Amino acid sequence: MTRAAAEPWATREFGIDLRHDDSATGHLVPELVVPGLRRNPRRAHLLVSTVLGKHLPTEPRVVLDAGDRLGERVLRALGIDPAAPGPEVDAVVLGFAETATGLGHCVAARIGARCYLHSTRRDVPGADTLAGFEEGHSHATSHLLQPTSASLFTGTAPLVLVDDEISTGATAVDAIRALHAHHPRARYVVASLVDMRTDEHRADCDLAAAELGVEIDYVSLATGTTVLPDGLLDRVVGLEDPALNPVADARGSVDRVEVAWPATVPDGGRHGFLHTDTPAFERAVADAADALAPRLDPSRPVIVVGHEELMYLPLRLAAALGARGIASRFQTTTRSPAYVRDEPGYPLRRGFTFPAPEPDDSAARYLYNAQWPSDEPQHAQWPSDEPQQTQWASPEPTDVPRAQILLVVDGPADTPLLHVDGGLLDVLAAAGSDVLLAVVPSTDPETLRESRGTTYP
Repeated sequence: MTRAAAEPWATREFGIDLRHDDSATGHLVPELVVPGLRRNPRRAHLLVSTVLGKHLPTEPRVVLDAGDRLGERVLRALGIDPAAPGPEVDAVVLGFAETATGLGHCVAARIGARCYLHSTRRDVPGADTLAGFEEGHSHATSHLLQPTSASLFTGTAPLVLVDDEISTGATAVDAIRALHAHHPRARYVVASLVDMRTDEHRADCDLAAAELGVEIDYVSLATGTTVLPDGLLDRVVGLEDPALNPVADARGSVDRVEVAWPATVPDGGRHGFLHTDTPAFERAVADAADALAPRLDPSRPVIVVGHEELMYLPLRLAAALGARGIASRFQTTTRSPAYVRDEPGYPLRRGFTFPAPEPDDSAARYLYNAQWPSDEPQHAQWPSDEPQQTQWASPEPTDVPRAQILLVVDGPADTPLLHVDGGLLDVLAAAGSDVLLAVVPSTDPETLRESRGTTYP
């Protein structure tokens, strides 16, 4: 397997070290995550995934394969042969907002889980909140669970919780406590791309499981340790303000298209996605890709950008466009204010900030990189041992046509705040990007609930 030799900039300059301990998949922690910085009083470092499609424009197949491999680890934990799972696995999968909403859906799809749900920070009108929990180190801490019915969680089937990384295990344990109070069960599995818990953290997690009287298994693609130098927070806070919202010599164009989407097909897992929803979802993705492909320039690559928690649908659209001959990458916007610096070996080379498009939320939003990758090698070689063409985003190479951006949002995000001066469309166009805005009708929980009737799993 080809290994990257370059030392990340945050390691070289700040001493942040991501050490590899073990792996059941043959991949190293420094291949799967790269150290970044963020100005957060709770935590000054950020683990930037090379296979998630959040901060880095990532090849869709890489993201999907990462979810598949993590799903195989979950199947083994459940005692199921990954080579021969049944048509549907009696398990419920929960993905954590915002970063793991797409990853959780990938895992649920791979194992054939009967139900997938992701937590949300959007309090949707007409949706009932089943439970909530807090995430201590996150920039946006509150998680809500809003399935169409609490009966999605009834029964004794194992609950699989999916996050992009496990730092301490506290978020997963808090979620388990909240859900266990509503619907107790004996078995939980916590799945993550990387598990960076210390021995003390692992002991705390084991103690929590014993207190609850449950079994909690932890699976990941790789385990390791995050080494942070003393005084890191003060050093990061003392950095000069990053330069955001770059402006190009020529402004890009903005166009808009409404994507037809069936009202009875969930656009993701915010209100619960049943295994039986899969065929209709697959048809809707194919129809949407057929409608969007003619609106794009086939001679230019496209970066499909999802809106925060809306990750899985844009990911699948990116993969579908790639299958139709348009070179594609995938990433999403985020609530997390990471530190941007145009340095070789640093994953956050370019950044944008803009107001939240939802009118009931005043917090700023962010998008990083949003450029076609250059020839700078990325750590992850996925899914085979042969070198892949998935790189960190940095200045676009001259021999690749300028990438276009397909921005995929749902209805509640298509507001005047998305279109105003300084909004996401404006800052992307100012940076020289040609943007096609694709608006997907958001799933209405009441409509979805009525369409399902009483046929819950």
